[in-house]
Amino acid sequence: MAAETPELKRTGAERESMQALYAQLLVGLINGSFYALLSLGLAVIFGMLNIINFAHGALYMMGAFVAYFLLNIWGINYWWALLLSPIVVGIFGMILERTMLKFLTGLDHLYGLLLTFGLALIIQGVFQNFFGSSGLPYSIPDQLRGGMNLGFMFLPVYRGWVVVFSLVVCLATWFLIERTRLGAYLRAATENPTLVRAFGINVPRMITLTYGLGVGLAALAGVLSAPINQVRPLMGADLIIVVFAVVVIGGMGSIMGSIITGFALGVIEGLTKYFYPEASNTVVFVLMVLVLLVKPTGLTGRAA
Repeated sequence: MAAETPELKRTGAERESMQALYAQLLVGLINGSFYALLSLGLAVIFGMLNIINFAHGALYMMGAFVAYFLLNIWGINYWWALLLSPIVVGIFGMILERTMLKFLTGLDHLYGLLLTFGLALIIQGVFQNFFGSSGLPYSIPDQLRGGMNLGFMFLPVYRGWVVVFSLVVCLATWFLIERTRLGAYLRAATENPTLVRAFGINVPRMITLTYGLGVGLAALAGVLSAPINQVRPLMGADLIIVVFAVVVIGGMGSIMGSIITGFALGVIEGLTKYFYPEASNTVVFVLMVLVLLVKPTGLTGRAA
């Protein structure tokens, strides 16, 4: 057998290096999908209700657990879980809003932050008490198994689905809030509730439904994450700090800012893992500091 030439060795090494780069870009896009969905829910809640919802990570975890229960107790598959889990968690979120959060209207943001932080600890503690800290497996649906050879990389079908589906949901939510009559009513209800109430619109109900929509997006992200990251009581705690950084960078309450920043920071994080892995856990927070120094309201945020 002929010896491998230095040129062939170099070509092989370059090919492996590029494949590693593409793999990290894919991981970054997947993480960016979760960042975008979670930060979008946070932006909707803050923009419409002026509540800093620190329980968002716990509700994301609840979405994954609801999907797990649906599959393992009632035999309801992944596709129905994508619909039912956000509804179940959304209803739970609306109950929280009606029984606790509505009393914080008009108060400083700090009260909402402290209350939702306490709720997050309670929810995570309850699930950790019953299920421990280890991950529970959730299988990928048969229709999304396998992968595709793109020539320059191998793309797992499920991961490609997560990226595309998350982008579609994010853009649909932006369109609903910014380009429809219902979205106009929601924005008006937060800016001038007295005027909107004069037109016969039930403002408290709209606010409750908005909170349900925001936490439903978090639950949807949890269902998408379950086959990749497994179902764990602390899975939301691992993400929530990064997601808050995404919201701050994009601009508090900015829908499109959260979407763009979520995907962009996921890609930047993936590139950092390839070029300088030591900084991959801090690059998001370094960018947050730099953005706040230049533009304190975030990239697309507006001054109060």
